[in-house]
Amino acid sequence: MSEAYSEKVMNYFRKPKNIGEIEDADAIGKVGNPTCGDLMWVYIKVGKKEDKEILKDVKVKTFGCVAAIATSSALTEMAKGMELEEAGKITKQDIADELGGLPPAKMHCSMLALDGLKKAIEEYYGKQYEKSK
Repeated sequence: MSEAYSEKVMNYFRKPKNIGEIEDADAIGKVGNPTCGDLMWVYIKVGKKEDKEILKDVKVKTFGCVAAIATSSALTEMAKGMELEEAGKITKQDIADELGGLPPAKMHCSMLALDGLKKAIEEYYGKQYEKSK
């Protein structure tokens, strides 16, 4: 039912960005929604810019509906180049706004994408903590 989606959603679905794996990823956030069956892996590569840690690269593997693919793709575009702390503050509404809106029944897809990114960031911080011991 593509008429329920904005043209931006359909563009991200038809030509998703940053799809795939990062072979030497610093962290991976795996999330799924058992109700709808969507599954995502969010890969991050962290770099330094001045004294801040930034998301040098973000890729995603998404198995799911139009909204799941579009929201995860849009999230990678939004987060790439951001400081880790700022990327952790992205909201599901930010993603929906970036896409020109989502049907209310599909807002959970933007939350799933965010959860994947946040899990990856948490894993990264956990690894850094372990290294510092």
